[in-house]
Amino acid sequence: MDDRQGEPTEVLVVGAGICGLTVAHGLAQRGVACRVVEASDRVGGAIVTRREHGFQWEEGPNSFSPTPELLALAIAMGLRDELILADRRLPRYVWWQNRLQAVPMAPPGLLTTGLLSPWGKLRAAVGALGFVPPSFAADETVGSFFRRHLGPEVLTRLAAPFVSGVYAGDPEALSIGAAFPRVTAIEAMGGGLVAGFIQALRQRGAPDPHLPQTKPGELGSFREGIEALPRAIAADLAQRGVTLTLNQALTRLEPTGDRWRAVLASGEELEARSVVLAVPAWAAAKILQQTPETADWVADLERIPYPAVACAVLAYPDGDLRQPLRGFGHLVPRGQGIRTLGTIWASSLFPGRAPAGYTLLLNFIGGTTDPTLAQLDAGAIAQAVHQDLRQILVQPTAAPPKVLAVNLWRRAIPQFTVGHQGRLARLAAGLPPGLVLAGNYRGGVALGDCVRHGLAVAAQVAAFLER
Repeated sequence: MDDRQGEPTEVLVVGAGICGLTVAHGLAQRGVACRVVEASDRVGGAIVTRREHGFQWEEGPNSFSPTPELLALAIAMGLRDELILADRRLPRYVWWQNRLQAVPMAPPGLLTTGLLSPWGKLRAAVGALGFVPPSFAADETVGSFFRRHLGPEVLTRLAAPFVSGVYAGDPEALSIGAAFPRVTAIEAMGGGLVAGFIQALRQRGAPDPHLPQTKPGELGSFREGIEALPRAIAADLAQRGVTLTLNQALTRLEPTGDRWRAVLASGEELEARSVVLAVPAWAAAKILQQTPETADWVADLERIPYPAVACAVLAYPDGDLRQPLRGFGHLVPRGQGIRTLGTIWASSLFPGRAPAGYTLLLNFIGGTTDPTLAQLDAGAIAQAVHQDLRQILVQPTAAPPKVLAVNLWRRAIPQFTVGHQGRLARLAAGLPPGLVLAGNYRGGVALGDCVRHGLAVAAQVAAFLER
């Protein structure tokens, strides 16, 4: 045998982000032989937890909705006692007209919030009760949906900043069906969004008694940060005999009869019955464009935009703040003279994130509406964020903060633009047998969605192998 020829395996998983690791976990549970290769020097992908000088912070996702699949996975990995949940009563804020204003967390709150004018409140109430003009768009944008249902004020002052917080995206470009499928499912129940929401709550199944009991709106993390989860999965895979190789990019992939031949950057060649590309869409396109049998799907993958987003991690002495912070954080609608998309009040959200006397803030800047962000260096990004915070949270005379990190994700979050679902359908229908695309551009960008999608892909691959 050629010394570059690796051991054959049933499944090759490319990518050790949370999705790829979950796929491998689901396969290993079923006794399917698999191997994982990762181009970088670490597992976790966009999940990055850092510690320095008594601070602990996230440079990717900062928290997660504790979905049943995610909780079950965390418990299986021995993280039950590490799970922490933020107080769901902590307020969220929007910076509007030079004021931090609390976001209404239930429909009655729309009637008293200072974010909306009397006309805006009336328009939102009428729409929420089901008096909504029809949409004739085959694939409606997020902007059109919320404008149609709840009016332009709700769109501009509440929905749009929320979209920035989740996708760093433009509501006039994102597809409501692709980006927020649960919202369109509620609409489809009829009777307006309020009636649909109530009906959806009634249809929820009984909670699993074996899982920690959580409440709607709660957000979770782990004491040692979210990176504890991918690290635990990787350790579990090693115990199960699954080989996970870091610093090893896939350079070529081609079909050979009923198997796939993969060539790694080291020159090692692998054969597998199935290959799961659990990498970003642009990375999958780069792999597939080299092979005639898969090149037809490259265009659809390349049409998925990934704007640049930076996470600037700043710490201030408590005395430099205008007032003590208690809340999740704040979002900023466009047009308010603030460049930063939003700020997570990290030391208010979870314990142990900052030493006594300091407040830790995670600030996100860039996205679809700020394409020039990627041209700035780390110092300029930190300065821009500091100037914004001086208008919102920090005393105007405050000294420059501790800049713990500025992480620029040049290709951050996939944008589920109009046509996204059609592109995914074409990919699912046309790919050769045994080749599977996985990742947050397919299953959703939330951590719980990635876990759910990864488990579904594992089941799909296992079923394919049994044919």
